[in-house]
Amino acid sequence: MFQIRREQLMEDIRRWLDEDVGMGDITTMATIPADHTAKGIIHAKEAGIIAGLFIAEMVFAEVDKELKFRAEVEEGSAVSPGTVLAVVEGKTRSILTGERLALNLMQRLSGIATKTRQFVDALDGMHVRLVDTRKTTPGHRYLEKYAVRVGGGHNHRFGLFDAVLIKDNHIKGAGGISNAVRAARDAIPHTMKIEVEVETLEQLEEAINAGADIIMLDNM
Repeated sequence: MFQIRREQLMEDIRRWLDEDVGMGDITTMATIPADHTAKGIIHAKEAGIIAGLFIAEMVFAEVDKELKFRAEVEEGSAVSPGTVLAVVEGKTRSILTGERLALNLMQRLSGIATKTRQFVDALDGMHVRLVDTRKTTPGHRYLEKYAVRVGGGHNHRFGLFDAVLIKDNHIKGAGGISNAVRAARDAIPHTMKIEVEVETLEQLEEAINAGADIIMLDNM
């Protein structure tokens, strides 16, 4: 299971802030006195699973290290509408400049965690586990996969580099499942598993006979 690297996250936060703030928050600087202070309250508008509180804190700290951020619930908490999630206090300009990025990230990750929990709850009592895919937002994969875990799901492969997943186009290019599995087995470390995606019962039987470690049923 991969872990979020704070160094990478910090680099991304700086880049996202630069994308949003650029040369400066024109509206805030024009309308809010420099010495004005305020308390910002982040609350839930819908029921759900909360993810990304520590990321919001990092965003506000990057904008202004003097801002005080206090989480009012635990990461991964199930909350109801109106629940206060966090409080941030300090210069009003700093709060307004950082709030959109902080909220965007929390909303995105909490939405993924919430939807994941719904599927996990639907599977309760079954001997299965819910796993994610590589169909993620470019640049946000590590955060979105983190949110899946917060919601009670599990991570599939992270990218093309950490597992073998033989799909339909690999099968066509290799001339069949057996050929693809044999070629992959010869090329990878003996500790790595081979997964094959199949579309028919005939392909399923071929994958089993070829020695696939994991079989994915594609829209069956």
